[in-house]
Amino acid sequence: MTAEGQMPEETSASGKPMVAATPRDVVHIRLGSFALIAVIGLGVLGVVAGITWLTVAMAVLAVIAIADIVLAMRRQSRAAPGTTTEAG
Repeated sequence: MTAEGQMPEETSASGKPMVAATPRDVVHIRLGSFALIAVIGLGVLGVVAGITWLTVAMAVLAVIAIADIVLAMRRQSRAAPGTTTEAG
């Protein structure tokens, strides 16, 4: 059963589910969010320890991770409607 406004899940000829996101976008979002958590943790550690260069480096890496996640999300939303790829 699907919620109102959602399309039912499609399956490919091999029986795998079809999704609107590409595996590359999903990997970018998942690994980017994992990296972001680690970078924030190390950045806080740098602030607490008073290590300025570590804090600055982690801030730069956080901006890069956020930009990568945003770009992956934009690629997902720009996919042509009705276009799906095989998951997994």
